[in-house]
Amino acid sequence: MKFLFTVGGSQAAVFGVAPLAAAARNAGHEILLAADEPLMAAAQSVGLPAVCITPERMRYGQDAMTAAVRLDALMELTGQWAPDLVVGGLSHVPRVLAATRQIPYVRHIWHIAPMARRDRTALAELQPELERWGLTELPDPDLFIDLCPPSLRPAGAPEARSMRWVPRVSQRRVEPWMYTRPEGRRRVLITAGTRNLLLDTPGSSLRALVDELTGAGAEVLIAAVPEAAERFGPELGDDVRIGWIPLDVVAPTCDLAVHHGGATTAMTLINAGVPQLIIPDNGYGKAVAEAVRDFGGAVLVDRHRPEAGRDPAEVTVEAARAVLDDPSYAERTRLLAKETATLPTPDEVLREMETLAAAR
Repeated sequence: MKFLFTVGGSQAAVFGVAPLAAAARNAGHEILLAADEPLMAAAQSVGLPAVCITPERMRYGQDAMTAAVRLDALMELTGQWAPDLVVGGLSHVPRVLAATRQIPYVRHIWHIAPMARRDRTALAELQPELERWGLTELPDPDLFIDLCPPSLRPAGAPEARSMRWVPRVSQRRVEPWMYTRPEGRRRVLITAGTRNLLLDTPGSSLRALVDELTGAGAEVLIAAVPEAAERFGPELGDDVRIGWIPLDVVAPTCDLAVHHGGATTAMTLINAGVPQLIIPDNGYGKAVAEAVRDFGGAVLVDRHRPEAGRDPAEVTVEAARAVLDDPSYAERTRLLAKETATLPTPDEVLREMETLAAAR
């Protein structure tokens, strides 16, 4: 069979769909990943055959601005390489494609933020494309795959097929310090994904946190883009490592992770049972933080709504101490890890996709 996977937005979308795409390929199916140019390197880094459909990065919530270009590119691609099934994510453009080509459509996302209103708006914005291709409405997905642990799914979330999270990130040479715990001391990981310089934040709260942690004897790992490593590395000292760090390898060795609320980051840490301090940089990250916090596995520090009369750096340091000193955060996160481990694997979910494609 032939399966077309489509992604847009950030590298996280590539890493999120990679285990299922790899499972399909390992089962002997032909696959292609349709992606934006900025995501091609990430696709190649995890061994997926990818084809570029647009030169610019797609931004979720802006389907109306790019729908025609993306849909035309996907129509051209599927005219040359006809898939038996289409897999999409947050964007509804692949759903239009599947309806037009009359093939099964699978939606594959991490459903932690309420999206009903956002979906309605996106579908309304796609109305011109529906009319252009002779469609009056879009059918529901034939299969909805959700990577979010059931305990974290928002109230009112649509019925979905849960699937186990399998960490997948770009890899390089792994060193022993990455997969072993430092002897006699705690380890804290700090990351802001691939977008930010990390330590360059209002009030330098993360820099104050690094100083506090190392002063208390902890080892600090900072997963950061090369620019951050070059800028801050020389001044951080021997107790801090900064640069490329394989999150999936390092996570099981950590006592705390401080991050921005990215879905890939949060789930990789949940999968490893690591308690978290989340400082979200957007609304989606805040939804992630609130869900993990409400379960008892994280503390949320909202830098966009600072506490009156409090120094942001002091609030961040205090939150990190709370997570490290209270074992309940680690206990709750380990419960989530156990739940995740019981969910169906990509190989198991693939069988349902095969059945859909075979019945078309």
